[in-house]
Amino acid sequence: QVQLEESGGGLVQAGGSLRLSCAGSGGIFSTFGVGWFRQAPGKEREFVAAISRSGSRTDYVDAVKGRFTISRDNAKNTVYLQMNSLKPEDTAVYYCAAVYSGYNTKPPASPERYDYWGQGTQVTVSS
Repeated sequence: QVQLEESGGGLVQAGGSLRLSCAGSGGIFSTFGVGWFRQAPGKEREFVAAISRSGSRTDYVDAVKGRFTISRDNAKNTVYLQMNSLKPEDTAVYYCAAVYSGYNTKPPASPERYDYWGQGTQVTVSS
């Protein structure tokens, strides 16, 4: 079992940047593929990005390609989401989630497939 804690959210103007962190504890973090999801008010939770256990495979939703970068540091039990060129439509609560997966397996985009979730961090982008 692993506990996840997100940090790094906040209020930023359009065009600005934020870096979210997802810190894992209580388990062997490198055992898990990790995904970032977001949920805006009145909308379903949606996939944003994911990274394999090895860090060599990543995936992004089309809306963030070229603007967001997911990375991980297994020595620090942390996954990052660097968000650049933020837009008002990026406003949401961002969640990280962990899934048991193969070393070089790209984690799934479906939230139902994930085993553990953090509590979320709010990102607000003003226009």
